[in-house]
Amino acid sequence: MNNSSSPTVSVVITTVDRRVLLRHAVRAALAQDYAGEVEVLVVFDRVSANPLDDVQVPPGRTLTVMTNHRSPGLAGARNTGILAAGGVYVGFCDDDDAWERTKLSRQLAAWSQDTAAVAIGAGLRLISDTSMAVRTPPSRVGFRDLLRSRVTAVHSSSLLYRRADLTGRIGLVDETLPASYGEDYDLLLRATRFGHVRCVQEPLVLVRWGEHSMYAGKWEMLVAGLTYLLRKFPEFSTSAAGTARIAGQVAFAHAALGHRSEAWRWARSALRRDPAQVRAYAAVLVATGAVSADTLLAFVQKRGRGV
Repeated sequence: MNNSSSPTVSVVITTVDRRVLLRHAVRAALAQDYAGEVEVLVVFDRVSANPLDDVQVPPGRTLTVMTNHRSPGLAGARNTGILAAGGVYVGFCDDDDAWERTKLSRQLAAWSQDTAAVAIGAGLRLISDTSMAVRTPPSRVGFRDLLRSRVTAVHSSSLLYRRADLTGRIGLVDETLPASYGEDYDLLLRATRFGHVRCVQEPLVLVRWGEHSMYAGKWEMLVAGLTYLLRKFPEFSTSAAGTARIAGQVAFAHAALGHRSEAWRWARSALRRDPAQVRAYAAVLVATGAVSADTLLAFVQKRGRGV
């Protein structure tokens, strides 16, 4: 399998030890058909490290288990993995997601045809307890695209970066983000200041959607993380639609928390910039008691979307 001309890829999987899901993610990363070396780094965050002795490691693959030695949370855990990585490329995979066998080989073949790309993503297969959907990203995503829209089809579990960029011009994952909320979006925004993201338009990542998310229902985290990003990136002032989108999300979170006055304030801010911002209208419905936040969230998640 191994080809000395194919650079080593490091796969960073951060976890709070969701045992069955984690093993699925690890085995899928080890089973890649990529010709080069693949090292899988599992970083346990705020829990004791599990040696994963029951996971078989094929030739040309390595599995290393470690604990997060930086700030607690997803950002610090990912940085622990990045700094320990020995690969030319670093990919992330959430512990409740899994890669298709051809993911790395398809992505790196595409990257070789577009070396100006600063990162590379892929399509997703979203599954929940009640539905399955395929989400196909645009073939090319830039900074202005990401200001306007989160482009959720460019998922953190699909992305590959050059390690030298993460330790250099882009920088590590931002550990000052409140609760690490939006750390992947922040990293994408910083990365695309240097180039575009190229995406393979095939579903190469299985993403479990909904209650498995570490942030599901954590409305305080959403408010803190998104308002932080608005302050951090002044370029949002150039994108009315992008600012309205985030304001609508913050409005909905405040409504879910029962903060009616804050929900109204953020909803008005969103609608001034974009009268079609549906999140703001959803926030108003929740704030007035017309519908619960959980009911609306369940409705959109059945369609493979989120707030």
